[in-house]
Amino acid sequence: MKININTIPEEGLDIRTTKDRNWLQTIFGNIGESDFTLDEIHITCNVRKLQQSVFLSGTLDTVINLNCSRCLEAATLPVSAPFRYTLVPAALEEIRDEIELSEEDLEYGYYEGEIVDCDPLIYEQIVLQIPIKVLCTEDCRGLCPGCGTNLNLGACNCPADRVDERLAVLKKLKLTP
Repeated sequence: MKININTIPEEGLDIRTTKDRNWLQTIFGNIGESDFTLDEIHITCNVRKLQQSVFLSGTLDTVINLNCSRCLEAATLPVSAPFRYTLVPAALEEIRDEIELSEEDLEYGYYEGEIVDCDPLIYEQIVLQIPIKVLCTEDCRGLCPGCGTNLNLGACNCPADRVDERLAVLKKLKLTP
């Protein structure tokens, strides 16, 4: 989604667009396998301009398809995320190495020329919605560490009192008060 800042009217610009599931491939090319895929992305956005600053605010809705962290089965993550950015020309960028970033600073970005490319901002918002540990269900039991059986589908035949041989020496350890 590219926006020409010279065409933004004084009252702002409302944008509604949909990206298809191949959108990641089109903006990043074949740079490698992604850990997730996306369904259609629906974006609703309001763009305003004040002097050289461009203000973006809106929401994106999609479904992220990835693997469960415990059982490795397919998991879906519905996403409806608001976003807000303030974009200023790259020429106005200050030296940021010496200052500490605040929460508001994370909503700032830079653009060059007369065209603002919003695709990296949309991708950033999608990635920020992915939790560190994705689960297919809240009560996912995962895989058996011994045989690899998916414990959501049934029990395995591994002994319940199995001890890791590397830790067996700790059984001999006696603590004295």
